[in-house]
Amino acid sequence: MTTVDSAETGSSTGSPSSRNRGTARQTEARAAWLFLLPAGILLVLFIVVPFVLAIGFSFTNQRLISPLPTKFIGLDNYVGQLTDGLFWKSIWNNARFSIFVVPFQTALALFLAVLVNQRLRGRVAFRTIFFTPVTVVMAAAATIWVLLFNANGLVNAALELITFGNFTPDWLNSTMWAMPAIIIVSVWQGVGFQMIILLAALQDVPTELYEAASIDGASTWEQFRSVTLPGIRNQLIFVLTVTTILAMRLFDQPTLMPNAPGGPLDSTRTAMVHMIDIGYSRQNIGRGSAIAVIFFVIVLSLTLFQRRFLREEGEV
Repeated sequence: MTTVDSAETGSSTGSPSSRNRGTARQTEARAAWLFLLPAGILLVLFIVVPFVLAIGFSFTNQRLISPLPTKFIGLDNYVGQLTDGLFWKSIWNNARFSIFVVPFQTALALFLAVLVNQRLRGRVAFRTIFFTPVTVVMAAAATIWVLLFNANGLVNAALELITFGNFTPDWLNSTMWAMPAIIIVSVWQGVGFQMIILLAALQDVPTELYEAASIDGASTWEQFRSVTLPGIRNQLIFVLTVTTILAMRLFDQPTLMPNAPGGPLDSTRTAMVHMIDIGYSRQNIGRGSAIAVIFFVIVLSLTLFQRRFLREEGEV
């Protein structure tokens, strides 16, 4: 009986080692929450709270500076935006920017990552050169690129030499070429970030897989398609998702590069530019908040759609 009782007691209370492990896990959990607490507080104060206030303001006639009292106006701001052609033009500008930037920048980042992952002389220098634009503040980069895209700038001088003077567009003053100019600057500035992520992923692919594929007679392209792409699938999906989100929140380039934000003739006006224009330049906080809420729903829907069809390996 004594043996049975002691066994039952041990099974109910657990061994000292299991109790110690449980205590250690609780201590680690408390430490993790303590480390997360400062970031969590900042996240709530500067993202969650402002967004909740924006939802509230979107149902009112709130203005930035006005002697008139704030009134509840229901869905008027949402109806006004959803029937506004300029709002949908800004969404279309976001869409066509993303359609070009996301696949091209991701493909270029993958190409550069594969290139600098080779055992070549000076590869560290090339990694640094390709990543350097990421560290440049967009305000400074935009100022430099405005000079380069000038009608008499370096870009047109090179194009004039190559095309014998047949192609020298007035980039930032043309409704046709202003967005391509912004796309070029955006890809130049952002491709290094994606390259570093994909480079780290490439270095984690086991070399044994390449050796086995080579023994089986696989060509370089077959190794890339059957070994490299499956090996970096999760990181590639992450890059696509992040690039899409960053493309949708385009603001700095169309604000700083054309003569007027979103110009010329609103050809580069994006949802963010439109929201700032309505909310602050025109001081209509209520309508600007409605734009923010609608745009948030659009971006969230795109992200969920992307995650639905591009699941990472191991996801259920």
